[in-house]
Amino acid sequence: MNRNKSLLLLVLALFAGMLGWRGWSASQVQPVSGQTSLIGDLELPDEGEFARAEGPMAFEFPKDQGAHNDFQTEWWYYTGNLATESGRRFGYQLTFFRRAIISPSVRTDRLSEWGVEQVYLAHFAMTDVQNNRFYASEKVGRGAAGLAGALGEPAYEVWLDDWRVVQVAENEYLMQAKTEQGAIELRLQNLKGEILQGDRGYSRKGEEVGNASYYISQTRLKSSGEIRLSGERFEVNGLSWMDHEFSTSALGEDQVGWDWFALQLNNDMEIMLFTLRKDDGSIDRFSSATLILPDGQTQLFLSDEFTVEVRDRWKSTKTGAVYPSEWVIRIPAVGLILNVQPLISEQELTLSYVYWEGAVFTEGSIGNQVVGGYGYVELTGYGQSMRGRF
Repeated sequence: MNRNKSLLLLVLALFAGMLGWRGWSASQVQPVSGQTSLIGDLELPDEGEFARAEGPMAFEFPKDQGAHNDFQTEWWYYTGNLATESGRRFGYQLTFFRRAIISPSVRTDRLSEWGVEQVYLAHFAMTDVQNNRFYASEKVGRGAAGLAGALGEPAYEVWLDDWRVVQVAENEYLMQAKTEQGAIELRLQNLKGEILQGDRGYSRKGEEVGNASYYISQTRLKSSGEIRLSGERFEVNGLSWMDHEFSTSALGEDQVGWDWFALQLNNDMEIMLFTLRKDDGSIDRFSSATLILPDGQTQLFLSDEFTVEVRDRWKSTKTGAVYPSEWVIRIPAVGLILNVQPLISEQELTLSYVYWEGAVFTEGSIGNQVVGGYGYVELTGYGQSMRGRF
């Protein structure tokens, strides 16, 4: 999220018990409903035993693109919009989540390479716009024995089984993932370097000290390669976006979910915006928006400096959840007005957790300049409340 995905990572706590059984492989998954009893048997450390984001820090790259195991949760979030030379469009999501199951104070040198201190979950989804189809899969694995992990040095790499993103040169990465339904192989070129969200990478989520994350983005990744879907192969080009956050925090008592926007405009600007929704329907004051300029400089806007108006809604036939499905974003200080719409409505993930994340297009203006573009939106707390999940 902005993104406070620590609540989404409840799933990892549930899988942590599963991973204690020797027979589980790196990619086996069971529904959350069948695993809830494991929480009682698994003595997960309290979040107070982990490091917390309490103010800006000095980042070192690529080191800080790797895992920060002293924090309870972490995620590496790739999304992108791709097209063939003829204009056929696709969207994709490849995301990796880490959850610590042993506190830093009691870690020991493991006698076995199978000793587990971290568990990883990954989601891979593809959107076929022309055929109005959406595909989503997940994997879960031990952060041990080379099955899953994240490294910053000597080069950046994050992986779970055969789903991975690896640095192959300065500012260049190779992405690979495949399922029975489809596959993706892309080369990503980071055009703007690392973008620090919030206050120099420190992104507050609530009133409590430490209720925050460290939040790094790569907002303009030139993307080229191929995707395979339903037996067809497509050469594609486009843009991707990467978010990396680590934290030890959760939504506040009155926060139920979030709406997150990552938009890449055709004037070489990007917008990251998130709204934290409260149980009374209002927007929390710690919501914020960031405008990334062509030179990589950023402008931060607080919750009272922008608005997000919902223009339409869509009801899922799978879960019955009702999601926003068209928005108008306004940032008066820079004369920004953008209409945002999904490329297709059905981009709901019904895996271990229910949420909507999908490819969108946008058009509007910034000042007197007409702009357009594509991006991704994530919507949580509509199919399931995000509060009280730990």
